[in-house]
Amino acid sequence: MTHQQKPPHFFRRLAAISYDLLLLIAILFIATSVALPLQDGEAFTPNSFSYSLYLLGVSFLFYAWFWTKSGQTLGLLAWKLQVCHTDGSLISWKQALIRFIVAIVSWAALGLGVFWVFFNKDRLTWYDICSNSRVVWKQSQPTNPSGES
Repeated sequence: MTHQQKPPHFFRRLAAISYDLLLLIAILFIATSVALPLQDGEAFTPNSFSYSLYLLGVSFLFYAWFWTKSGQTLGLLAWKLQVCHTDGSLISWKQALIRFIVAIVSWAALGLGVFWVFFNKDRLTWYDICSNSRVVWKQSQPTNPSGES
């Protein structure tokens, strides 16, 4: 089995998650600044259900848009990884929703769903299994002799 055929290791996936988290935090700050004028000068309360739901929706749109359009968030791109369907195609919005929800559950279960990669022979997490998707090595695009892709 070549390097490109082996599933990416946990630490590479964790690095991609960390990159994405930094970008997501910035996006959530921007989303908050967009919503603040709608608060009539009042701060969001810590237990505001609608604000939490809003940020959750923004987070889902961030991940789902990248996963369904190119299979790569900025973190996945930096680490040369890609989310795809088990057949290698891009995932659907439904798969992205399942992946997103199960990822939250995986982390909420003290990371057990994420650390599942150590127990699964194919290095799959709970959200990989439930959404019928995989994190794989990004296949490099073939280039023609003139160097164009």
